[in-house]
Amino acid sequence: MSPRNAAIIAVVAGMLAVALGAFAAHALREQLSAEYLVTWRTAVDYQFWHALALFGVSIWMRQLSSSAGPQTKPLAVAAIAFAVGMLLFCGSLYALALGAPRALGIITPLGGVAFIVGWLSMLVAAWRDR
Repeated sequence: MSPRNAAIIAVVAGMLAVALGAFAAHALREQLSAEYLVTWRTAVDYQFWHALALFGVSIWMRQLSSSAGPQTKPLAVAAIAFAVGMLLFCGSLYALALGAPRALGIITPLGGVAFIVGWLSMLVAAWRDR
């Protein structure tokens, strides 16, 4: 993933996290149970934090784009993992809160694993940074 694409995805994900949080606070507050509002809030929180992480990765990638050192590839992996994690983890939680079949919950841990892969990839990049 390029630094530009990572930044675009991060900014859109951050914008959507704000919009989805506001949507729940205003439009869904009376529609969803307290349990599902907590689920929604968890999705918003994880989406926002990982949008920020992805934006940080995009900046780090841009700084390294001229040198293409050994940490560049792990950062590309981190960017992809964070994007996939937001889609699977947060997306499945939003869907579950809106009444999707509980079986969809099998996807949520896959998104969590993607988040962990993203953070581990950042660790590898940091370790390799000389």
